[in-house]
Amino acid sequence: MIGSLRGTVLERFTPSTVLIEVAGVGYLCSVTTSTFAELEPTVSVFLHVHHHIREDNQTLFGFTSRVERDTFDILLATHGIGPSMAMAILSTYSPTALVTVVASGDLAALTIVPGVGKKTAERLMVELKSRLHLDGLSSGESIDSVQSSAADVRDALTALGYGTEEIRDTMRLLVSASDSETMLRDALALLGARRAG
Repeated sequence: MIGSLRGTVLERFTPSTVLIEVAGVGYLCSVTTSTFAELEPTVSVFLHVHHHIREDNQTLFGFTSRVERDTFDILLATHGIGPSMAMAILSTYSPTALVTVVASGDLAALTIVPGVGKKTAERLMVELKSRLHLDGLSSGESIDSVQSSAADVRDALTALGYGTEEIRDTMRLLVSASDSETMLRDALALLGARRAG
């Protein structure tokens, strides 16, 4: 079931759950890591929600945009993808970045997602190519160029000794850039600021 929540963040629970008060009632909601970082206590929030019901559990998954929730639903409809894996994918890649990764056939980018090995990435690539479509990806953007630049930057950061998690978090922000030089410069600036902070 889908819906929405408008309320105030009361508390955050690591790694990615928030307690949101709506008209005096508290709702626990799982969110992506990027959304979690934005939702400080006392902040007013509006989330697009997917209500996932199983025999033994009910969980709310919240997203800051309808596109992100729709992408989550597409991932859930993919064979072998449960809510945890879908959230891991969206915590690694924004919907637009995921479309780019899938359209370009970048298996290495998918294996950056925790829990996704080469065989799972290959299956996901086949299944998602026919399902993922996003109007936000501009027609003038060269997918091959983006894929090649992203691969170059990942290789460079790995050679410089950065860890998989640092690279994954940084690539989430940079995958839509176009040239390797700009992406690498921006990546190093973000990584430097993160380590200094």
